[in-house]
Amino acid sequence: MEQLSMLATGKRKGVARLTRNSKIFKTIVHAIQDKKGENIVSLDLRKIPEAVADFFIVCEASSTTQVKAIADFIEESTRTSCDDLPYKHEGRQTLQWVLLDYVNVVVHVMLPESRRFYKLEDMWSDAPREEHTA
Repeated sequence: MEQLSMLATGKRKGVARLTRNSKIFKTIVHAIQDKKGENIVSLDLRKIPEAVADFFIVCEASSTTQVKAIADFIEESTRTSCDDLPYKHEGRQTLQWVLLDYVNVVVHVMLPESRRFYKLEDMWSDAPREEHTA
């Protein structure tokens, strides 16, 4: 019944809201930085009622090999540091855009041309944005 009420109201009961200081958030950003991901941006979606997560983290990789390396290292890091695995992942077949869904944080590892085409940051332009540098 709780799931139905969540769908009806759009509110998540009993689910802790994340912050940029949350362990999983920091672990993901550091994993991307360790594998030399570029143009790392987080979007804070907590004040957007239609949002499916608290945060999006978006980054670029220069090749499909690097997309795979970043995605794999994020999964390894969150498993070992946070004892957490993604609820779902997509895009591992083509490695143009890999999405890792940790429910409250959704990670997008993209090739530059995919990022330019889909313009996630523009779609969620009303969300506060933070750039993460090494």
